[in-house]
Amino acid sequence: MARRDALLRLHKSLVARGTALRKALAGELADLRFKTTDTGDSADAAFDAGSEEVSSQLAELEARELSQIERALARIKQGTYGSCELCQAKIPVARLNILPYSTTCVNCQREMEIDPSWGGGAGEDWEKVSTAESSFDDHREVNISDLEIDVSK
Repeated sequence: MARRDALLRLHKSLVARGTALRKALAGELADLRFKTTDTGDSADAAFDAGSEEVSSQLAELEARELSQIERALARIKQGTYGSCELCQAKIPVARLNILPYSTTCVNCQREMEIDPSWGGGAGEDWEKVSTAESSFDDHREVNISDLEIDVSK
């Protein structure tokens, strides 16, 4: 009975977090959509662009979390919540308390991190991340006179 009570409490937690994420995402998306580009100078424009980039990345992370929460809620309706998708073992309540939308037990998750193809999943391609970051390290020389600057504003 204790596991059932814990799962019910986790359901309430997932619903509350999902609602909070929907509200936050709606506000962030509205801010990004209606952002005015009326900036004072190039430093302000650069700061605004950086802020918009951070905001959009945070919105993307929140959208991913919301997707995982909705998936967990669907698993609750199906009666499969709290079971590992790979080995069908019960996921410990302690793990679900920490990561309520977890779909794998600790052992299967560990195996997937060691070998991303384990368990039938494609895994994350961390090579893409490292090569994408290395493209920023391109140290080409830039001649200021070659840049086009709009000074009409």
